[in-house]
Amino acid sequence: MKFRTLDTAKVAGKRVLLRADLNVPMRGGAITDLTRLERLTPTIRELAEKGARVIVVSHFDRPDGRRVAGLSLRPISAALRDLLARDVFFADDCVGPVAEEAVAKLEPGQVLVLENTRFHAGEEENDPAMAKQLARLADIFVNDAFSTSHRAHASTAGIARFLPSFAGRLMQRELEALTAALDDPQRPVAAIVGGAKVSSKLALLGNLIGRVDVLVIGGAMANTFLAAQGVAVGRSLQEADMHATALDILARAKAANCEVILPVDVVTASELRANVPTRTVPVGDVPTDAMILDVGPATVALLIARLASLRTLVWNGPLGAFETPPFDAATVALAHAVADATTAGTLRSVAGGGDTVSALRHAGVADRISYVSTAGGAFLEWLEGRMLPGIQALQSLEGVIFPA
Repeated sequence: MKFRTLDTAKVAGKRVLLRADLNVPMRGGAITDLTRLERLTPTIRELAEKGARVIVVSHFDRPDGRRVAGLSLRPISAALRDLLARDVFFADDCVGPVAEEAVAKLEPGQVLVLENTRFHAGEEENDPAMAKQLARLADIFVNDAFSTSHRAHASTAGIARFLPSFAGRLMQRELEALTAALDDPQRPVAAIVGGAKVSSKLALLGNLIGRVDVLVIGGAMANTFLAAQGVAVGRSLQEADMHATALDILARAKAANCEVILPVDVVTASELRANVPTRTVPVGDVPTDAMILDVGPATVALLIARLASLRTLVWNGPLGAFETPPFDAATVALAHAVADATTAGTLRSVAGGGDTVSALRHAGVADRISYVSTAGGAFLEWLEGRMLPGIQALQSLEGVIFPA
């Protein structure tokens, strides 16, 4: 993949509109996780130190085109100021006279955060008029929000038609990591896909079986594949109406020479409750009144043994109900093995998706994975093989209006 980066952007003295993702989790008015802000700061620092006037723009939550006081970016701009250890100014709007006046006051090296783009209906509608208003504030557009690039919104895709556009450092890292994992991987390459429903990951599975050598299916999804093959799964969560689809996926994987690994043993219980009594049984011996809530130690041992032959791993979804102990055991054990192989330099590991990130943090190994994406929906759509509008805008000049 070819895209324009800050290596080729001349930003000194220029007004740079930086599309960030400031949509951080909050509780009681306080930010509960600073990860997205921390990952953004290198791009802001680089631009400021090169003498750019940095204008940060982002959405926050879903105000549905209305001004909602509780969804203002003002408190998030204050947190960004603390992380950067420099002044960060705030404008009470993202377009129009208020924003234009705030931008006009910026000096080289200074940082300004504009108000929530979703206070305007034109943002999610990708209204060209709003995109032009945003473009009027800047000389250059930098997209550093991979996590929002699956949306064709005014501040992600629309604006790129009116300004020279570049990928920020966070966007660059994400694209390079994903490209190395799926588009040009070191082989053999494997993917771990977990989650509750096959129906929610059909496109993902369909894309992966043509790209990876080994596909590991875990979580409640695995129950559907087992049941489709006539394996009794007791009262486990599964999708009976997806049995034919599961069998089709297995057949397509076989035709593509993609090995599918399903659990060989499972951890069962009568209910999903912390520290409930459990029973580990071979697949096929699940009691009729029990539920499968994790894969068993034999399955974990099988997966860890396979790591030695792999060079690339993509991980999306835990192996079991990891939020509820002891059903975190398999995911934690595999996470440590993946981290060890990554640290040893024998494996490139890329993980993403909300539950996956939480599981890796729970295991205490998130910082030992090659790349952990916090992009959520954008990460999933990338794995599905879709072209993301915000990324496409960085690759092609077709339809761009600004002069060469």
